[in-house]
Amino acid sequence: MRPRSNSLFHFTKNMDHLKAIFKEGFWPRYCLEDVRWQGRQANEFIAFPMVCFCDIPISRLEEHVGFYGSFGVGLTKEWGAKNNLNPVMYFAGDNPLHGAVKNLTNAIFKLEDGEKQKRLRDVRFILAHSKPTAGQMIVSGKPVEKEFYQESEWRYVPQHDEVALHLRRNEYDDEAQLAARHDKTSEFARLKFLPSDVRYIFVPRDSDVPGIMNFLQADLDFYPNADLKLLMSRVTSLESVSVDV
Repeated sequence: MRPRSNSLFHFTKNMDHLKAIFKEGFWPRYCLEDVRWQGRQANEFIAFPMVCFCDIPISRLEEHVGFYGSFGVGLTKEWGAKNNLNPVMYFAGDNPLHGAVKNLTNAIFKLEDGEKQKRLRDVRFILAHSKPTAGQMIVSGKPVEKEFYQESEWRYVPQHDEVALHLRRNEYDDEAQLAARHDKTSEFARLKFLPSDVRYIFVPRDSDVPGIMNFLQADLDFYPNADLKLLMSRVTSLESVSVDV
């Protein structure tokens, strides 16, 4: 069995979300991250804008989709590289590698203010692609323990002057402020793809296949007919896949 897939998978909870991805591209949203492993005070979370993917093999998808949702798309890693997606860097506790990041951060605080802000943004961009091997994530407002290393995560973290690279917990909890920040990521940081980039389109059950097929034909008719046929050939149900893995 291959330890990694050649595709990057993104799963979501319902058909409407999957349809929106195909019509408008991936929308980076701010996600709360447990940053206590960075040596911050207890219960502190910071939100980074991102779209998350994984490259776990199809034979291991069952647990992943059970947590994140059963509607998904798989895209080529060539598309991922072209669009600056990167595997997450996992930290195994407060070790020398983590210490090196802290040392760099401490050195940056000694710089002049203008240069300091630029270099802090660089460090935050690295940390936006970093996680502990295990920790907590917020699901429906509640912390859930998770073994992050098992997820083989890749991320798209947008870099744009109009997009804040991080939000503190109080900013994230402010609904109006969060909505305004998401308006910015929608306007300036949508992640697009073409039919030729798509390897898989997943729906949960065989009975969901006609619905996604109808959507592709009716709502994506701005693509050439050959592209639509290619997309329809990529549709499969997890119900069917589970029989063979």
